[in-house]
Amino acid sequence: MKKQITIFFAFFLLTIIKLFAQNKVVSFEIPSHYLKTSKKIWVYLPENYETSRKKFPVLYLQDGQNLFDSKTAYSGEWQIDETLDSLKAEIIVVGIAHGNENRLQELTPFVHQQYGGGGASAYLDFITNELMPYIQVNYRIKNGKYNTGIGGSSLGGLFAMYASLKHPKLFGKVLVFSPSFWINPEIYEVANSLKATKSKYYFMCGTDESATLEAETDKMIGILNEKRCSCLHLTKKKIVVGGKHNEKLWSKEFAKAYLWLF
Repeated sequence: MKKQITIFFAFFLLTIIKLFAQNKVVSFEIPSHYLKTSKKIWVYLPENYETSRKKFPVLYLQDGQNLFDSKTAYSGEWQIDETLDSLKAEIIVVGIAHGNENRLQELTPFVHQQYGGGGASAYLDFITNELMPYIQVNYRIKNGKYNTGIGGSSLGGLFAMYASLKHPKLFGKVLVFSPSFWINPEIYEVANSLKATKSKYYFMCGTDESATLEAETDKMIGILNEKRCSCLHLTKKKIVVGGKHNEKLWSKEFAKAYLWLF
């Protein structure tokens, strides 16, 4: 009987260890001087993170609530962890929680006459001066712009574009899904003022999102390509026929964007 109990306990312990080993998404909160609040952060670690001493590239994504868990997502999750696991991807993904009622404020660089906003500069300072140093100290990441990406969808896509333009020497891989350029057309002026950049950009949008989204995306791509030779193949555009403005589209297209960027 004692032997059976010992075997059962050993099996139970092994099961628990296995479950925790499979849970590669960890979370924590970090206080921010710039935002005057704390931010919840999710970190996806690749399968071989704990069993190796390797360093990994890192991708910072907006709207962290929607990336890994349907329970915290607004209308479905991106399934980032399942997707990267299936690809045996060697990358760390940092998901940053949006500010709920402050989401528009955080992700828009300029004030909109009707909707307000315009606080993206402080949010970007939080990422570059508080979050990124924390990640560098606490996780094994590769340094340099070509190992550092930023991305998002909708307002998050607008913000990712803004962040890459403000810090072209920091972010070398940029994921821009369904960007809300319409709310801050000033973003084109920021792009026009930038000198040529060798950062890689992956733009994606669906045909059923808005009547102007593809044209707005093409305008940004045109500005980027005016400043650098298309022969470098640093810009990719994907148009999804029937794609709607939702997590289902972004989840479906994430793997393609990851593979092209990294």
